[in-house]
Amino acid sequence: MSERLVRLSEEVAEALSTGRPVVALESSVLAQGLPEEVGPGAWRRSEEAVRGAGAIPATTAVLDGRLCAGITAEEVLRLADRRRGVAKAARRDLGLLAARGADGGTTVSALLAIARLAGVRVAATGGIGGVHRDFAQAQDESADLRALAELPVALVCAGAKSILDLPATLERLESLSVPVVGFGTGVFPAFYTLPQDPRGLELEYRFDDPGTLARALAAHLSLGPGGALVVVPPPERPGFGPAQAEAAVAAALEAAGERGVRGKAVTPFLLGEVARREGGALEVNLALLERNAGKAGEVAAAWPRG
Repeated sequence: MSERLVRLSEEVAEALSTGRPVVALESSVLAQGLPEEVGPGAWRRSEEAVRGAGAIPATTAVLDGRLCAGITAEEVLRLADRRRGVAKAARRDLGLLAARGADGGTTVSALLAIARLAGVRVAATGGIGGVHRDFAQAQDESADLRALAELPVALVCAGAKSILDLPATLERLESLSVPVVGFGTGVFPAFYTLPQDPRGLELEYRFDDPGTLARALAAHLSLGPGGALVVVPPPERPGFGPAQAEAAVAAALEAAGERGVRGKAVTPFLLGEVARREGGALEVNLALLERNAGKAGEVAAAWPRG
């Protein structure tokens, strides 16, 4: 670990040095993903969920060019402040932001990179990026997938974001040798809900016990070099099911095309549009962030010692 670049909070450093379980969390959800007035509360609930499961939370971020694992409540507000224009940091951006002394909210690929540097084996997010629905035209695929294939961290999430091509994303993970394991589900989730049509999204591996799952993940990570994806079913909300979610996503994709939204701006725009068009989407997003963090805490707490 580079002491010059990586900053651990005292709590995280002590936990790692004494063998206590730690869960790394992302911060792009604070800086770009959620409304400014909502993000800090969501961060607090996610960290509390990790603690409630018996683990220590380590929210990752880039602050003044330092790669951080474990941040303060004041730093959370700093990341959430839209006036500051905090960068959306993928794995590729970390060195450049460090050299500039800049701030960044970590996406999944950056989360996994910092977790590896810090020595954290379990991480959590809402949903991963993946293969976009217009891949044949735009050749757009998230860096999250390559990071999962290359970095030895187990990531807990609610599947891939529903704005993506989910069967293609699952196939791409298979081609990259990233195991996708269901924790309480036998189907690859569609972020907000389980998929309306599960064909092509069935999972080969399902676990319902965190201890058994943790042992399986530890065995996989010991073989190297890459990580694993653990998917958790999103919370159910009455009146907001797969049909409503898909209709909101389709409308959001159409709006993005009309406005010419490209690159890093696509995912935050689409998620914001879905939340604007379908009131239940934001509530489900907040609930699944908390649930995923808690499930990751269960896995970390059950991780085999030695």
